[in-house]
Amino acid sequence: MKNLTRLITAILLACFAMQLAAGDRNAPAPLFRDPVTDGAADPCVIYNRNDHKWYMFYTQRRANSETCDVAYCYGNAIGMASSDDNGATWVYRGTAAINVQPGHNTYWAPDVVYHNGTYHMFVVFIEGVRNHWGGGSQLLHYTSPDLWQWHLEGPVKLPQGGVIDPTLLRMPDGTWRMWFKHDSKSYYADSRDLFNWRGCDDAAVSERPHEGAKAFCFKGTYWLVVDEWQGMGVYHSSDCSQWTRQEQRILDTRSNRRDDGPSGAHGDVVVCGDRAWVFYFTHPGRTEHSNAPHDENDNIPYALRRSVIQVAELDVVDGTLVVKDRNHDVRIYLPNE
Repeated sequence: MKNLTRLITAILLACFAMQLAAGDRNAPAPLFRDPVTDGAADPCVIYNRNDHKWYMFYTQRRANSETCDVAYCYGNAIGMASSDDNGATWVYRGTAAINVQPGHNTYWAPDVVYHNGTYHMFVVFIEGVRNHWGGGSQLLHYTSPDLWQWHLEGPVKLPQGGVIDPTLLRMPDGTWRMWFKHDSKSYYADSRDLFNWRGCDDAAVSERPHEGAKAFCFKGTYWLVVDEWQGMGVYHSSDCSQWTRQEQRILDTRSNRRDDGPSGAHGDVVVCGDRAWVFYFTHPGRTEHSNAPHDENDNIPYALRRSVIQVAELDVVDGTLVVKDRNHDVRIYLPNE
């Protein structure tokens, strides 16, 4: 009976893979460029069961604003784009209605999951707008029935303060695990209902400084990819507790595709059967991700501020997570299911 079950599962996965391949479309490069601020970063991709489209939430950096130092990274809304052709092309839809208090404030790096008929957004909030890096961050929790109407549930209570960059994954026992950045390391907390969290004092991944972790399960293995500002470091695990670093980074080089460099930063991964795609952002005008010298006005030039969203397909080869050749057309198909 076990062998029969495995055979049926293998057949179903093969059929699903064939269906995906049959609907593949070429993804343009860049995949998405924000038409209002030209600063799309930190994408999160989720399917909207209400209007049967894929949605992208992202940090809407104010890249086309001439401001001091890194002020363009503050005062951000959470941008929204949608795709009605299975992830191949995206159109700007506005910003998420999540302002928590009066005035001009800052939101960073959302993660959105679906659970028991409700969408849950976890997003970083910083009061006000700053010229330079700083400011105390809070992790806020919102719920929505449709990805448009958002209700603030409150701040997430965690042992660590000043956290950013949440990523959530549901465990086999039905609980949720959330990883987040604190002190350039990834910590985690667990919850049964997405409202009450029990955190851990020890870092889950601390080998090298990083941010923007993304957790997912692909081809029978748990993966954690982290933004190391020169591509993404990769960790794998069998239980989401003990992580082993992979020798090779991913997205650590430039491709021949337009605006796809110098490296890939803070992204999301969508797994569909035995295929997976990584959505990430780039600073195409830079020679290195963190190389953004100031001009005589203490501003970072526009060419170095702007950022775009790209996509690439992932695979596992001999136990190693790899990105398929980005120098050729990237084929994508996110099923409306």
